[in-house]
Amino acid sequence: MIINVKNLLVDEILCSNCQACCCSSEVMILTDTGVPHRHIYVDENGSESMLRLDDGWCSALDRNTLRCSIYEYRPWICREFEMGSYECAQERIEKM
Repeated sequence: MIINVKNLLVDEILCSNCQACCCSSEVMILTDTGVPHRHIYVDENGSESMLRLDDGWCSALDRNTLRCSIYEYRPWICREFEMGSYECAQERIEKM
C-alpha cells in the first residue's frame, strides 16, 4: 500500500538557505543578554525590544549575509526560536 503525502516543506531550513523571515518579527528584550544599546528600541512605557529599521528587519541583521551580527548577544527570544522548527517553518510560509 502506498500513502501519498502532501504539503511537505520543500527544503530543509539551514543557515545557508535561511531567508531571515523571523528577523522582521517583534522581539521583546526580556533578559539581559548583552544586546548593544544601538540595537534596542525603548517605547513610551519603557519596554525594550529589538530596533527594526525602515525595511522592517531587525537592526542587528547583516543585510548581506542574512545572519545576526550580534549572535552571541542576541535576545532570549531569538535563542529560543529554533531554526527549522515548526514555528520557523510557519514564519517562512507566512512571509515568503
